[in-house]
Amino acid sequence: MRISKIYTRTGDKGYTDLIGGWRVPKSHWRLECYGTLDEMNAFIGKLKFLCFENKKEEFQKLAVELGKIQNSLFNAGTVLATLITDESMVWTNMPCITESDVKELETSIDAMNKPLEALKSFTLPGTDAINAEAHICRTVCRRAERILCEAKDNGVSVSDSVMAYVNRLSDYFFVVSRYASFLSEAKEAQWLQGKASADL
Repeated sequence: MRISKIYTRTGDKGYTDLIGGWRVPKSHWRLECYGTLDEMNAFIGKLKFLCFENKKEEFQKLAVELGKIQNSLFNAGTVLATLITDESMVWTNMPCITESDVKELETSIDAMNKPLEALKSFTLPGTDAINAEAHICRTVCRRAERILCEAKDNGVSVSDSVMAYVNRLSDYFFVVSRYASFLSEAKEAQWLQGKASADL
């Protein structure tokens, strides 16, 4: 893929092309889906940068892992940007999300969760910068999942693997938030269930 010109003027009237050449309005559900994944990818970029800034080996490894996730999200976006009208059509050399991508997330979740104490309450974002950014990624990921579900309800085909990946990814970011606090030896903020506290 080579992009030599940034602006094309083809979207000035509110329409754009899906992969395969289908012309759709920019309000189309598919754009809402992959646009939200793109938004999440940007937040992941910030989280990755914060991890790279931390010199602990575990954070460096996490940063590399986040880079792989960013690439997978682009693959998911490519799937969502492709309108297949013939179900028998087989796309070759196209990026995709597979069950193994979901399994990789689950393996990472289990590894990070292993040294953590069992939850006794909901946690609040903001223990440190990495914790807070991971929660932002988590909430944007949940919104992306809701949009994918709504798109399906409106007749848009969304692959089961993409749905599973996004669902698992929100769990991943929650565990990252806790794992970051664990690595930083920072006490997690607990939900006080109706009580107010000035403690940070």
